[in-house]
Amino acid sequence: MEKKYMKRKITFFIIFLAIILGIAGYWYSQKNLYSKEILKLEIIGPEKADLGQEVEYIVKYKNNGNVRLQEPRLIFEYPSHSLLEEGDTLRKEIRSQELGGDIYPGEERTIKFKARLLGKEGEAKVAKVWLSFRPKNLNARYERTTTFTTEIKKVPLTFRFDLPSKIEPEKEFDFRINYFSNVDFPLTDLGIRVEYPSGFEFKSADPSSIEGKEWEIGLLNKTQGGRIKITGLLKGKIGEEKIFKAQLGIWQNNEFVVLKEIYKGVSVVEPDIYIVQQINGSPQYIANPGELLHYEIFFRNLNQEPLENLFLVVKLKGEAFDLNSTKTLTGDFRSGDNSIVFDWRKNPSLQFLAPQEEGKVEFWIELKKEWNLSDIEKAKNALVRDEVSISGVREEFETKINSKLEIVQKGYFQDEVFGNSGSIPPKVGESTTYTIMWQVKNYFNNVKNVKAKAVLPHNVELTGKIFPEDQAQKFTFDSQSREIIWDLGNLEAGTGVITPLPNIAFQISLTPSLNQKGEPALLISEVKIQGEDEWTEQILNSSSSAINTTLPDDPTISEEMGIVK
Repeated sequence: MEKKYMKRKITFFIIFLAIILGIAGYWYSQKNLYSKEILKLEIIGPEKADLGQEVEYIVKYKNNGNVRLQEPRLIFEYPSHSLLEEGDTLRKEIRSQELGGDIYPGEERTIKFKARLLGKEGEAKVAKVWLSFRPKNLNARYERTTTFTTEIKKVPLTFRFDLPSKIEPEKEFDFRINYFSNVDFPLTDLGIRVEYPSGFEFKSADPSSIEGKEWEIGLLNKTQGGRIKITGLLKGKIGEEKIFKAQLGIWQNNEFVVLKEIYKGVSVVEPDIYIVQQINGSPQYIANPGELLHYEIFFRNLNQEPLENLFLVVKLKGEAFDLNSTKTLTGDFRSGDNSIVFDWRKNPSLQFLAPQEEGKVEFWIELKKEWNLSDIEKAKNALVRDEVSISGVREEFETKINSKLEIVQKGYFQDEVFGNSGSIPPKVGESTTYTIMWQVKNYFNNVKNVKAKAVLPHNVELTGKIFPEDQAQKFTFDSQSREIIWDLGNLEAGTGVITPLPNIAFQISLTPSLNQKGEPALLISEVKIQGEDEWTEQILNSSSSAINTTLPDDPTISEEMGIVK
């Protein structure tokens, strides 16, 4: 009896629940049906857009009913990762007053939203809108929602690997990632990520990276670009395939939004030829501006079979090369692509190279004393490159170039700095003052710990006058050794060439001795300047001639006026 009662109770509960759910479902469907019939809501926008292109969404809504719709509230949700005007958020709520209040029967309104879309090519970006309202004389709120999809048609960013398709195992090599923007809008907070295949060992990168895998690009305007150079080595079995991957994207709220993604496959191969080179007899040569460089390129056949009828091509890369000075006995220089071609008809070792046999070609070329210094960044870290190709094997060599550190020493009697006094020509036992000026130039690389030094004769003293005054703290004199030291500290690339010229002027006083009568008197020894090149880590030296009382730089003083009386 008790079991029958329980069974009836459960059956009654199930029937009751079904009735409740049916009523709720009917109410919900009627609500939606009512909201769809009474309010028409749509988004109008472009079906396709380019990356960074400004997109306008027009939200249009109309009251198709015969009652007034009160207290409308609209929420617009921009596509994910959109670039918005300052102060806007991805989800924007607009209340009744901003919408214009109640929506009357037959009334149609529009509201516009603008954004720039971010994403990969072909990616669908969805905008969504909700509009809720309360019909007049009803307490219930109704809601309409709709979406609109825009496809990113084009991403006007160039993003490519410059990576050889074949790499020898456990041999250090360079590859590059090139990027360029043609987007009609400045992209900020850009970054690049690289994923290396198994067996890759990272060595270095230029510019520097975060753990060898991430680079901060920052701002990239239209028609701007750059390059990342990565050095490493790859371990693997001969014939094994390795995949390199890189992504270009924007950091947005601690999320990396990918705009471009590239892949490049390489094969691990056994080398046919081993290539090395020397410059002026050294495999790790550091060059100087204006210097003649003697290149010797050696190549060895690592095959078990002889190699025949080979061509070796050297491509010269770098603004510092004086290409007109190129000389070679067995090659042909081609100005179109700045290459030297050595062919087997002129080089016996290229005509037939037995297994394990080594051959050699050579050429000479000068570096320019000066080259384009349009801005400091281009001046820094001077180098030249040469790319050697033979039988499908390619090697690129870099040669660092020292900066060019210069100092000029000049002497004057007539000047506008201090105003000198005393006898001209100078007289034995009488004091005459002179002005000495030093000017410094640093061309191509940053140089640190720069010091200029000179020695004063025993009968020449400093008067204490120094210009400009801020250089006085860098100026010292040792009374024992009679050495003057001007400590310039660190000099940026291009200092005195494309930025203001560092200079100092100081006044000296000469009292000629009897044994100097009838001759010019020495005022100051040659000045020597020295500094450490931060790029090449070499010590740089330069000098400027000593000055006597004939003052060759002062047009008001003749040679005769410099003879001690």
